[in-house]
Amino acid sequence: MASDPAPTAPRRGASAFATVLVVPLLVLVVACASHGSAGISRHDGPRSLADAVTIVRDDYGVPHVYGDTDASAVFGYLYAQAEDHFPEIEANYAAAIGRAAELRGERALAGDVWAALFEIPALSKAEYQSASPTMRSLYDAAADALNFYLSKHPEVHPRMFDRFEPWQVVAFTRFAVYEIFVAGIAGMPPDQVFSALDATSHASLAGSNAWAIAPSRSGTGHAMLFINPHVDFFGPTAFYEGHLHSEQGWNVSGASLIGQPFPVLGHNDRLGWSHTVNLPDIADVYEESFDDPSDPLSYRYGDGRRKATEWTVTLQAKTASGLEPRTFTFRKTHHGPIVSSKDGPALSVRLSKLAEGGQLEQWYRMGKARSLSEFEEAMSLLAIPMFNTIYADGDGNILYVYGGAVPRRDPALDWEQPVDGTKPATEWAGYHALDELPRVLNPPSGFIQNCNSSPYTTTEGDNPDAESFPPYMVHDEDTSRAVLSRRILQSTKTFTLETLSKAALDTRVLEAERRVPKLAEEWGRLKEADPARAARTADAVAELQRWDRISTTSSVAMTLFATWFEELDALSEEEAAAPMPRVRALEKAIEGLVRDQGGWKVAWGDINRLQRRRLEDGDDFSDAAPSVAVPGAPGEMGILANFYTRPAKGQKRRYGIAGNSYVSVVEFGPEVEARSLLVFGESGDPRSPHYVDQAPLYAAGRFKPAWFSLAQVQGHRVRSYHPGD
Repeated sequence: MASDPAPTAPRRGASAFATVLVVPLLVLVVACASHGSAGISRHDGPRSLADAVTIVRDDYGVPHVYGDTDASAVFGYLYAQAEDHFPEIEANYAAAIGRAAELRGERALAGDVWAALFEIPALSKAEYQSASPTMRSLYDAAADALNFYLSKHPEVHPRMFDRFEPWQVVAFTRFAVYEIFVAGIAGMPPDQVFSALDATSHASLAGSNAWAIAPSRSGTGHAMLFINPHVDFFGPTAFYEGHLHSEQGWNVSGASLIGQPFPVLGHNDRLGWSHTVNLPDIADVYEESFDDPSDPLSYRYGDGRRKATEWTVTLQAKTASGLEPRTFTFRKTHHGPIVSSKDGPALSVRLSKLAEGGQLEQWYRMGKARSLSEFEEAMSLLAIPMFNTIYADGDGNILYVYGGAVPRRDPALDWEQPVDGTKPATEWAGYHALDELPRVLNPPSGFIQNCNSSPYTTTEGDNPDAESFPPYMVHDEDTSRAVLSRRILQSTKTFTLETLSKAALDTRVLEAERRVPKLAEEWGRLKEADPARAARTADAVAELQRWDRISTTSSVAMTLFATWFEELDALSEEEAAAPMPRVRALEKAIEGLVRDQGGWKVAWGDINRLQRRRLEDGDDFSDAAPSVAVPGAPGEMGILANFYTRPAKGQKRRYGIAGNSYVSVVEFGPEVEARSLLVFGESGDPRSPHYVDQAPLYAAGRFKPAWFSLAQVQGHRVRSYHPGD
């Protein structure tokens, strides 16, 4: 449930902000460069943690959490999230531990099977037990915050969790990293990997843009950073913005998934980072040989045999008549779980660092780093199995790393295909160290970028040499967004935070520059051969030729181009090989617009809309409900302002489901200055003023301030309180 946004004072202290926040934190802000001791909680129970925390809500509802320890800051951050998004936290944790079908029914069962097959709950429990005292204190604080929230809000009725446990905090990040991002790159098509489970691909529309600007290209002489993940707007990848500040030297602001204990991308007062999805080879498929009918769990390995482990899991699925059990039997070898044995050999999958875990610890250390060397030391853990990392800091450094826990393999083998699991030569020989991965540090060009693109096209010159890395390491290619990013970065001599903000939300459409001239050339040939047929598309071709290749909500050409782009890419092999395929796709685009919209001269903003609904409750998009026009478009069209839509049944408009989800620009001067933007707003409660208050900014391509210093937060405080008040 969302908290009351009206200014109120905590019960403890006559002047809450002066007494609870200003006095200790004026000292804290001046002295926060020291790390302090480890982030172990000095508190006795949730009430003590709550008393040690002050949450300050700013004009946009963003929580600035001030605590005496890192654990108390985590406590406040999860409490604030629960105020804004308790149903989403519960749904995310249910998915993480393989119980989503209890809430959502059969459609969620495949994900629950995946979590059970890859043992997400068991591995997460083990990771919590073996974690350092510092990390356990953070996990404990997160679970304590959620339980404390429930104890203080009896009007909230959980659908599943009467009590949260610390290992579930770990499970959610393991689930998010592996099921959402890693599962689709296991070395073979996901529909084959998961065929035994009758599941479809777990891949999402995840992508991202990220840039770093060196002082040599900055009007102020300060490094700058552009953070821009593209993920689903709804479900477990939705982002939440927050700022954590503890007396133990932690002062991090940015975004996390809803339910994570602290921001996993963003900045502190010295440095910042972002991620983009990459495609390192971090998973392999093994052909296992179960060839002893008398012992079905026995499989060949080397000159001997090994025994597979078999276990049975009963999951519950919500149905019209209540919860119904679904029982599955799994096997695993020493390589990993068996994912398919249909019409061929048994196939197991091994995923980098799945069992080891440690992702949250690496992000925690990255957020506490005070210098490039400390940041790289944190990254050297390689617990986060994938993601490019773009970095900038107050010393003027900019860095790109093709991040990932890439297994060291025999380069003579073809790792693109399932390998022979009976041969010891197919075993991994550890992981490539951080300094063995492609990287770019402080290039002469003064910029680095990555838009889900090749590490070998990161900057202008001085890129990593592909010949220096094993062929199995990198599979990424250049993308249209990366090409456009390099063009912008090369052509802009000097950036300010203002010009960076504008460039970050650029709506030029690169693929229109490439494709429209080819269409016009093909149409010209058609005009010579078949004037009558050409005449039927003459106005549309002219509209596209006149277009400035910039997407706006008023652009008819953008509607026509986007529809044509989809039809062109959807042509069958026969249609693509037939004469005039581009014209044929344009004809189909016009036919579709006339059928669905009553004509093809439709402004892009009339059909390309942003609307917040509770899709998980079956509340689908509706043309009758309020929405805003958005100029963005799918990234495949070569546009930085990513915005993916889908139609709703019986509706004429299309509504956003993924794309630019959290956007931030940061300048690392003597005092960090930042701007940010969420796709909808900070709260998931329709009754909150922060449910969709950022949507108009999103639609207009404008940032809000991301206040960071104590003075800034004081100046934009709407409410300050202790958790539970």
